[in-house]
Amino acid sequence: MSKQVRAKKHLGQHFLHDENIAEKIGDTLTLQGYKNVLEIGPGMGVLTKYLIKKDIQVVAMDLDSDSITFLEANYPDENLQILEGDFLKTELSDFFGDEPFAITGNFPYNISTQIVFKALENRAQIPEFTGMFQKEVAQRICEKEGSKTYGILSVLTQAFYDAEYLFTVKPGVFNPPPKVDSGVLRLKRKKDFSLPCNEKLFYRVVKTGFQQRRKTLRNSLKTFNLSDKLKEDSIFGKRPEQLSVSQFISLTQKIENDAISTH
Repeated sequence: MSKQVRAKKHLGQHFLHDENIAEKIGDTLTLQGYKNVLEIGPGMGVLTKYLIKKDIQVVAMDLDSDSITFLEANYPDENLQILEGDFLKTELSDFFGDEPFAITGNFPYNISTQIVFKALENRAQIPEFTGMFQKEVAQRICEKEGSKTYGILSVLTQAFYDAEYLFTVKPGVFNPPPKVDSGVLRLKRKKDFSLPCNEKLFYRVVKTGFQQRRKTLRNSLKTFNLSDKLKEDSIFGKRPEQLSVSQFISLTQKIENDAISTH
């Protein structure tokens, strides 16, 4: 084996060294509806080695040139393409053309939520998304209404995907160990992943509502210039964390119709 790669703090690297957990993360992929997988942040390939055993095409992408060199030396596999690059700045059609693909990985915690948001933007091509996050972030993505941790990330993800928290991973299985627990989740895209309302407005309603999460929606959504009649609707007496995803969709539809009828 080539020289081990040293974890770089500025890249948020914590290398998983527990083979059982790596295999478990590999097995979170159902492989239903796609033949391609993009692994983000493969590091020294602890998860990659389990992915390439499956009947799929794998692209492993890392920002770290040392990791790329290590992977190229240790994993010469015809099912594996190794790319140096920044997922957040990459055109996703460069990977698999217009074919569907899943995303997985032990995500760098400092950019994990941005990875999710980029996946949501490209959801038409991504039927499944699994992987490891900081535990609190994984829980927040999967959380239901009524909880203090339910927020923008929960609503926007669950509008398009069914989110499932799978298992917790302790710090000791990483080098260096992070200061927090990690959590592994699976997102499976809904059969109908288009919204029955204006998507940009939906994002705006969700984000604006949660920016002042202690206020009722009547107060936090003042900037939308709603008619007095609409503001009497009982939904505006609720706080954002009390609304399910479908209620946020319904709220967006009401705001859309209000704008049409009053302008």
